[in-house]
Amino acid sequence: MGTYYIPRNLRGESRILYIFTVKSLITTVAGGLIGALFMFLFSAFNMKLVGFIIMGIFALIGFGIGAIKIPVISGIPVTKKIGGEPLSEIILRWIKFKKNKKMYVYTKEEK
Repeated sequence: MGTYYIPRNLRGESRILYIFTVKSLITTVAGGLIGALFMFLFSAFNMKLVGFIIMGIFALIGFGIGAIKIPVISGIPVTKKIGGEPLSEIILRWIKFKKNKKMYVYTKEEK
């Protein structure tokens, strides 16, 4: 038996610190920055601990948006259509859908 060349999966994202991809790191930092605004607001009222907790929650939400991919669950019809897609792309598609102000009305013509 001879040896065979097995190509590497080049489509995968590179990892930073083992858990972060580039996209998840950027969304985690963005969520942390949004949470930092709340931290500074709460630190003005001497509630820094609450501010740090809220900043952590926002960073965790940002990480989830950047890293989670929707699984295919056969019992739920919606996941059959969007299964395997990242949550960030689904949110961007929803924002583009809501941004479109056009409304199309289809009526059934009678003969």
